[in-house]
Amino acid sequence: MENGKDNVRLNASELANLWTQYQSDSMSIQVISYFIEKTEDQEIRKILEFAVGLSKSHVEKITEFFNAAVFPVPQGFTKKDVNYSAPSLFSDDLTLYYMYIMTLHGLTGYAAATGTSVRGDQRSFFIQCNEETMELYDKIVELMVQKGILSRPPSLNAPEQIDFVRNQNYLSGWIGKQRPLNAIEIDGLFFNAQKLMVKIVLEVGFSQVTPSKELRKYLQKGKTLCQKQVKILDSILSKENLPTPREWKSEVTNSTTPPFSDKLMLFHVVTLVSTAAGFYGAALSVVQRRDLAVQYARLIGQIGLYAEDGTNILIKNGWLEQPPLAADRVNLTNQK
Repeated sequence: MENGKDNVRLNASELANLWTQYQSDSMSIQVISYFIEKTEDQEIRKILEFAVGLSKSHVEKITEFFNAAVFPVPQGFTKKDVNYSAPSLFSDDLTLYYMYIMTLHGLTGYAAATGTSVRGDQRSFFIQCNEETMELYDKIVELMVQKGILSRPPSLNAPEQIDFVRNQNYLSGWIGKQRPLNAIEIDGLFFNAQKLMVKIVLEVGFSQVTPSKELRKYLQKGKTLCQKQVKILDSILSKENLPTPREWKSEVTNSTTPPFSDKLMLFHVVTLVSTAAGFYGAALSVVQRRDLAVQYARLIGQIGLYAEDGTNILIKNGWLEQPPLAADRVNLTNQK
């Protein structure tokens, strides 16, 4: 440490955090800026303006970090990736729901980045990002509650007393009588279904505006896959007479003019479905019924293959920006 500043080189985890966040925030700037142009609800617009301000400040700070480390600043996404003259693709309420889900993703990412950062300036940056995003999340949820458009997770009746598991049948799920879902399992099912909803509306909307037949086919395949997965999660909740999250497909407009580049739309979907595998994994790690564990493992496999197909299309079109790589020691040695 010198003059209160960290002079230690950025480690691989810190580079990964900054690089990933630059990609996400540079994309968010373009997407949210378009939403601001199209949103008529003034309360939602204020939230969007607050959110885009956060993303711009993050991109500026990350750029400073990369320049100080003499590392190339990523390309990410620019104004070339947005068409402001395109009509609205989402209703105002759907725009707010989109922001709700994306903010949840942001909170998860910032927490993980804080936990893998060592340098003091990196920890401070991601802690600040997390605090700002919590403020944004609070604003979004409050407005959704006021508008009555937030799908609340199921409520449970209070037990008369605490209890302990006394039988191995507690873990069963395929054979014999199934026990009711516990609160932890309900939480995973409900919120994973909610997160899938935003992928479905993106795939519906993007597939009707993209001029690319290849991308349209990919997005329609994803819509079908995500709808099947939502149906599986919803059916488990419904079997227990528990409510399921609201669907949003009807809130996509009839526009066929692309508001974003194919590169941005495909990257957005691939990033979300890749993240979905991580959320499934988190839910899988805490379930205590064997049938749920098997379902999650199957869903992870399906959505992982779909994400790989999308990544191949990004590579094919030269759209996949490469993260920082470790030195190729074998190649360097062979050059001698």
